[in-house]
Amino acid sequence: MVAIPGSEMLSSALHVISQSLLIPVIVGLLAFMLYAIISFGGLISEYTNRIRISTGEIEKIISDFANYGTAEGIKEVMDKSSVPTGYKNIINKIASHPEMGSKSREALARKLIEKEEAMAAKSLEKTDIVTRLGPTLGLMGTLIPMGPGLAALGSGDINTLANAIIIAFDTTVVGLAAGGIAYVISKVRRRWYEEYLSNLDALCEAALEVMAHAKAQAPYAG
Repeated sequence: MVAIPGSEMLSSALHVISQSLLIPVIVGLLAFMLYAIISFGGLISEYTNRIRISTGEIEKIISDFANYGTAEGIKEVMDKSSVPTGYKNIINKIASHPEMGSKSREALARKLIEKEEAMAAKSLEKTDIVTRLGPTLGLMGTLIPMGPGLAALGSGDINTLANAIIIAFDTTVVGLAAGGIAYVISKVRRRWYEEYLSNLDALCEAALEVMAHAKAQAPYAG
């Protein structure tokens, strides 16, 4: 077989680059695993402190909005309710500007909801990265040491092959474990945040409708 000029040099460069990535891959896997464990603890803490809001409670709050029919009434309903502080802050901000026109209040509500969506996306971003990159780094940690291991097998060095296989298996397990834990965290939190944003959207829509109706009924309403 005729060797292509320069192929040996290129192969050597690839080998050096590949082997030099092993330590960063192992460090990355350890960091991902540590982050996944810490995030799982945070998920448990978030679960124990989470305020669960039923559909019936949201329905009652919206009904109370309509009964009061004013911005001050909306703020009073929210202050008396047992909903999370995030709901109260946003609805109270919307109700604190009764002088605004309907479109301005809608723009304010949309901006506040978008801010909550951005915060939820930021919270999910890191675990989503671990979900995708954890198994990828695990696969890299599997393949990188197998090259020297197979070369050692050809020369009869069983110890080097055994060490390479141990590293390969360990990195695969750690990568899959970190990715699996992060996947569960992202899945559960995404469901929580979707429920939170859905309830928030319903409350904002109801508050906007009540305030628009109150403004239309007010004397000299524009």
